[in-house]
Amino acid sequence: MELELTPDQDFFVATTRRFLEDRAAVGVLRGLRDDERGYDEAYWRQGCELGWTSLLVAEADGGGSISGRGVEDLALVAFEFGRHASPGPLVAANVVAAALSRSGTEAQKVEVLQRILAGEVVVGWAIAEPPPNDRLGHVALEAVPSGKGWSLTGTKAAVEAGGVASHLLVTARTGDGLTQLLVPADAPGVVATPMHSLDLTRRFSTVTFDGTTVPASALVGEAGGAAGDVARQLRLANVVLCAEMTGAMDKAMDITIEWAFDRYTFGRPLASYQALKHRFADMKTWLEASQAVTDGAATAVQDDADDADEAVSAAKAYIGHHGPEVVHECVQMHGGIGVTFEHDLHLYVRRVVLDAALHGTVNDHRLRLADILEARENPERPAA
Repeated sequence: MELELTPDQDFFVATTRRFLEDRAAVGVLRGLRDDERGYDEAYWRQGCELGWTSLLVAEADGGGSISGRGVEDLALVAFEFGRHASPGPLVAANVVAAALSRSGTEAQKVEVLQRILAGEVVVGWAIAEPPPNDRLGHVALEAVPSGKGWSLTGTKAAVEAGGVASHLLVTARTGDGLTQLLVPADAPGVVATPMHSLDLTRRFSTVTFDGTTVPASALVGEAGGAAGDVARQLRLANVVLCAEMTGAMDKAMDITIEWAFDRYTFGRPLASYQALKHRFADMKTWLEASQAVTDGAATAVQDDADDADEAVSAAKAYIGHHGPEVVHECVQMHGGIGVTFEHDLHLYVRRVVLDAALHGTVNDHRLRLADILEARENPERPAA
């Protein structure tokens, strides 16, 4: 990341990096390939002790950031996660923790948020839905008043950590508005079915709700009035994903540059060939631009800027397009060895390609940018 770091942030990043180098080495990642969780529980608890899940949580709720700018601090962690293809539900844990700190009840903060911060439980954010409701921000599952509580029927996919989560923050529709409910994963009618994941350590589930009923105390925020919270959560999630992708791109480039100088062909290192120099120049340009737009998005979200949605979608659309291109070019530079499982490069390819598809595809974010620009040019025109 290119953010100007304070001494405290420098120390925080260095500590996180050393921890991940020790606890998330590539040999560990390969060993987690068939693990149900995709991460070691002790590893996750220790990461939470370092502050991974507390950066977006108010100090009054037991959280706190390194610099007072939690979104930017979290982006620094996410960058290191990408560089190490690290395991653990970083996005889901932080989005739900931030939502509970911002809009949760005191009981939810005591019973769930504190356990998230301690690394005792993980949580999932159930917002995305299967086709035809799989567009960015599209929510079709309904939360229907039932007695003194709420009833849910429908499907969410893909839900990160849905199969091992203690609770799910379910984003549902109530009339013309959005409602969020904190649902125990073992509530009657909740079924989590594992999905196949491209990433070796990231786990997702299809979660179905069959007449699942929860009490009124499960409500997070205002019934029918959660649109603002959901929009903020999507911005946060995409900033983390952009930072992760940039970190993975950075690592893939480092591996490839080292290879190009060490690998000789016809008596010359690969790095000496003019055609490859031009390709490296393009890749470096895309990487540096990705770092810049990620920094801009993190700052905009931290400041709740008026153009935060625009900055986030610009970053996700750019990195979601050029990130996979960079890592695939790295594979091509390696030749045949680059497509083997034994080589480490695929770990970063998997992370970038998966993150590019989560919480809005490139096309989704380009369409949202078009809507934002059109609304700016035609402020009196009704929204689509």
